[in-house]
Amino acid sequence: METTISSTAVRPARRRDRLLTVLAATAATLLGWVVAVPLAGVELAARGGDGAAQRVTPVAVAVSTLLAGLAGWASLALLERLTARARPVWTVVAVLVLALSLLGPVGAGVGSAATVTLVALHLVAAAVLVPGLRRTAGR
Repeated sequence: METTISSTAVRPARRRDRLLTVLAATAATLLGWVVAVPLAGVELAARGGDGAAQRVTPVAVAVSTLLAGLAGWASLALLERLTARARPVWTVVAVLVLALSLLGPVGAGVGSAATVTLVALHLVAAAVLVPGLRRTAGR
């Protein structure tokens, strides 16, 4: 007997998996912030557009990660509608976006410890988001 799964059954599972991936990335970056700032004592600050140093709060980390994750999700969903090769195209785009995003902390981190921590937080988010969202893409 052959079993088929309807596309309507797959979509809720795909949405759930993508949501869990975004939430897991957010939790991971918040954990990274906790380890770096309160536990290790890193003064986590970045220069804003006006050049003034601003503290990087857990709210900023969570919101940034959520927005990045939702943008990744949206771009993957769009590519799935536009091309049969959404998975490899999205993966390349995601890695390029990660590389570009690293320019922010490298240029804006206040001090070497803050710069390294901000880069690490970007990498943690990507380590969860890229494989997690990629896994949910249709083949």
